[in-house]
Amino acid sequence: MVKNKQQLILIGAAIVAAALLVIAFTPLGESLTFHLNQWKYRIDYALNPPEEVVFVPRTTNPAVRVETFTPTALPAETQNAATPTVGQSPTPAATPTPPPAQANITGIRYIDQHYGQNKCAPATLAMALSYWGWDENPSVMDPFLMPFEFDKNVMPYELVSFVAEQTQQSVISRTGGTIELLERLISAGFPVMVEKGVYERDLSGKVSWMGHYQVVSGYDRAQQRFTTQDSYHTANYIVSYEDMQRGWRSFNYTFLVIYNPEKEADLFQVLGSYADVNAANQAAMQIAQTESASLEGQAKFFALFNYGSSLVSLQDYYGASQAYDQAWAYYAGLPAEDRPWRIMWYQTGPYFAYYYSGRYQDLIDLATQTIDAASQPYLEESWYWRARGYAAAGMVEEAVSDLRTSLQYHPEFSPSVAMLQELGYTAEP
Repeated sequence: MVKNKQQLILIGAAIVAAALLVIAFTPLGESLTFHLNQWKYRIDYALNPPEEVVFVPRTTNPAVRVETFTPTALPAETQNAATPTVGQSPTPAATPTPPPAQANITGIRYIDQHYGQNKCAPATLAMALSYWGWDENPSVMDPFLMPFEFDKNVMPYELVSFVAEQTQQSVISRTGGTIELLERLISAGFPVMVEKGVYERDLSGKVSWMGHYQVVSGYDRAQQRFTTQDSYHTANYIVSYEDMQRGWRSFNYTFLVIYNPEKEADLFQVLGSYADVNAANQAAMQIAQTESASLEGQAKFFALFNYGSSLVSLQDYYGASQAYDQAWAYYAGLPAEDRPWRIMWYQTGPYFAYYYSGRYQDLIDLATQTIDAASQPYLEESWYWRARGYAAAGMVEEAVSDLRTSLQYHPEFSPSVAMLQELGYTAEP
């Protein structure tokens, strides 16, 4: 194994040297840089396979339970996730009658994500907005959603903030969605943006699990298929009900609905109990409980993880930490190729759970593992949360360093800016 690593290092060094020479003396710099990065990823992941790393909590049963509470200064993602609309909380309506057998929404402008790296989120959000008359280029979102060019992920709460602050539309974000709810929303004329897991070939050359957004715009119950607008693949991309549920499960059935403010009453009527964010979180928890008892393999891991995430949404942080412990223990028993090792790029529930249940070392360890496993650790949330762990443990200098790093990858990231101010520091050394 050592010999193989040494050979890979030598090969990698030779490739880098040759590429630098070609870049310096030819006009092919941009293309070669891309391929050079591909080789770098492949070498990094070959030397340190991230799917082989398993998180093992150090404290699995705290002696003192931290009671459920509402922290006085929640990070932005919890605040936005808990905001039902850009207005007052709705009154849940009765569940409407079952939707028709099929429906299809037209008038969505198709936009692909290949105008830059990792542009799935802005491209998909632009498609969802286009149905309501938004006609801007998705690149105008970059200063808000992806101020750092190589940002690994855009969280749902960031999408919610953009819609609320930069457009004339309204938006809701919920977990615990179902196939029938997608049908109801589409048949009522509301396209749905879903977050889901997919398997695609990454820059390391491997086909592996990663996060993705789609706009669901049609369905046919008889054929058991949805029509989606997929920024990576194509317009009117067909996804079976089974594949939708499988991929959607890995993000706790998260969905966003954008709408004109005057359509709010219509939307809440269709949502039924999901109009209330707490009811949606309760539904997600119940789905996770059922699935964790009935599924196996990778699907069971996601169900266990979702249970923890639902408890975080309900602010039972102690219970969530225990649920995540079970999820990680199950993860360790999965075959390496089935481990969704990028999950902490997209979902930060365990950070909340370990921090608010006083398990700072577990928070630090998990964030460190997440950062170290990424060839390019452009993960501002992980740097931020490790800083919170460090600060709680009395390691202020380490916390400040991590906060400043997070701001390199996401300039003006508000939780990091606020925490630096609390600690009496600025973004600059």
